[in-house]
Amino acid sequence: QVQLVESGGGLVQPGGSLRLSCAASGFMFSRYIMTWYRQAQGKERELVASVSAAGGTTNYANFVKGRFTISRDNAKNTVYLQMNSLKPEDTAVYYCSVMLMGVRRWGQGTQVTVSP
Repeated sequence: QVQLVESGGGLVQPGGSLRLSCAASGFMFSRYIMTWYRQAQGKERELVASVSAAGGTTNYANFVKGRFTISRDNAKNTVYLQMNSLKPEDTAVYYCSVMLMGVRRWGQGTQVTVSP
């Protein structure tokens, strides 16, 4: 059974940092691209960052470049999102995701709120 479990969200002040984690199970984690998405209230879900199976290639949405870093530990079946210099507009539910056999699978999400 495929499971993606996010953690690490919370309330942070503007300019602060958070580190999200996503623990994966039920598939060969080290063979798949992993992706973080986010969805703000009333808005569509949008891609934040992705990391290749071995971790050597990363891609970021323009709105997080230079502030967020995606990484993975294949020994721990975990993908991370280090978020620095957070802004109020980063407030959203953040989801971990993987595409398996043509079907995109999602975690339950973790809420990130950036507010004074």
